[in-house]
Amino acid sequence: MFTETNSLPSKIGNAMHSDPNISSTVNDEEYAVRNSSFSSFDPSRMSGEGSPMMMSPWNQTTPFTKSQWSNIEDSIPQKLPQNGLIGSLVREEGHIYSLAATGDLLYTGSDSKNIRVWKNLKEYSAFKSNSGLVKAIIISGEKIFTGHQDGKVRVWKVHPKTPGIHKRAGTMPTFMDIFKCSIKPSNYVENSKCLESVKAHDDAVNSVVSTAGGMVFTGSADGTVKVWRREMQGKVTKHTLLDTLLKQECAVTALAVGGSGSVVYCGSSDGLVNFWEREKELSHGGVLKGHKLAVLCLEAAGNLVFTGSADKNICVWRREGNIHTCLSVLSGHTGPVKCLAVEHDKESTAGDQKWVVYSGSLDKSVKVWSVSQQAPDLHQAAMMQQNQGSSDGDVSWDSIPSAKY
Repeated sequence: MFTETNSLPSKIGNAMHSDPNISSTVNDEEYAVRNSSFSSFDPSRMSGEGSPMMMSPWNQTTPFTKSQWSNIEDSIPQKLPQNGLIGSLVREEGHIYSLAATGDLLYTGSDSKNIRVWKNLKEYSAFKSNSGLVKAIIISGEKIFTGHQDGKVRVWKVHPKTPGIHKRAGTMPTFMDIFKCSIKPSNYVENSKCLESVKAHDDAVNSVVSTAGGMVFTGSADGTVKVWRREMQGKVTKHTLLDTLLKQECAVTALAVGGSGSVVYCGSSDGLVNFWEREKELSHGGVLKGHKLAVLCLEAAGNLVFTGSADKNICVWRREGNIHTCLSVLSGHTGPVKCLAVEHDKESTAGDQKWVVYSGSLDKSVKVWSVSQQAPDLHQAAMMQQNQGSSDGDVSWDSIPSAKY
C-alpha cells in the first residue's frame, strides 16, 4: 500500500546532541553490541516470530522527549528548498532489512523471505527465496545479488522478455566451494567460484565497501575498520592488509564511501560516525555526532551523507571540504532505521541538486524522502527562528547535531 502526503514539510525531528560518553543508553548486556550470532533463526517461522526486531532492545518506546526542531519548518521561508517526506511504502509482512535502488526501481528485502520490486512508488513485482531474511541487496549490471540469513548469496537475472520476472541464476557458495575451502582456504567469488578467503576480523564483518582504485574497507563487530589493497599477483587476485583505521570497544555497524571515493565514513553502535580523508593518506577527519543510539546504515551521494539509526531518525549532513553540517533530521519511522538507498532526483536543476532517499525500518515500512543539497542547515534554521521571534523560546545550540574535529 502506498500512502502519499500532499506537501513536503521539513522534518527536523529529534535533533539531539550525541555525547560520545552517553550516546548509548543501554549497557553491553542489554544491547549486545559484540554479539554477532543469531541462534534463534528458524526458517519455518512466520514473519515477526522470533524476529531480531522482537528480541532486540531497539523494540521499545523512545525515552527522548519531542525535539524543539519538529516545528521549525514554520520559521523557514517557503521559497527555500526543504527536505521532507514524499510518502510511505507499507506491506505488513516483515521488518525491512535491505534496500537497493536503480533507475525507477526499488528492491526491498525483509524477514518474510520475499524480495519486492517497486516502480514509481507502486508494487511492480516480487520473487522469493526460501532462505531466511534478506540481509542485503546489491545491483550490478543486469544481475541482482541478495544476501540471506543462511550465509549464502543468491544471484538473480531479470527475464529479457518479461522485466517483471526474476530468475535465479546461481547460489554462492555452493557445497563444492565449502568443501574445497575446508581443505584449502582460498577467497572471493568470481563467476560463481570461490577464489580467495581472507581471515580479516575476530568477529562478524558487518560492512564492506570498495573504491575504484582497488582499495577495500571492512568494518566488524570486533570494533575495527581495516584497509586492504586488491592487486593481481600473476593470474591470482590477492588482498593485502594496509592499515587498521579504527580500534574501539563498540561494534562497527556500517561503512560508506563518499566524495567520489575521497572520504570513508564509519558508523558505530555508540551513535557516532567517524570519517577519514583519502587525499590526506586516510588521516582521521573528525566525528559526526547526531544520534542517541547505534548508527545502523550509511549512504553518501554528491556532497551529502545520510546516517540512519536505532533512534528511528535519519541525519542529513552536507560536506564542504572536511566540514560537515547537519541540514535536517528526517523523523517519522516508529522503529530503527535499518537501511538506506539514494537516487538522483530527476527534477534536480543546476542550482538545486536533489535526491530521493529511501529508508527501510524495522517498523515494516519504507519511507521516501525528498532532500535538497541547498536546504538551510539547522544553524541557519535556528537563526531564522530567532530572528522571527519564534514562540518556542530560546534556541538550544547544544541540541543541534554537530561535527567534532
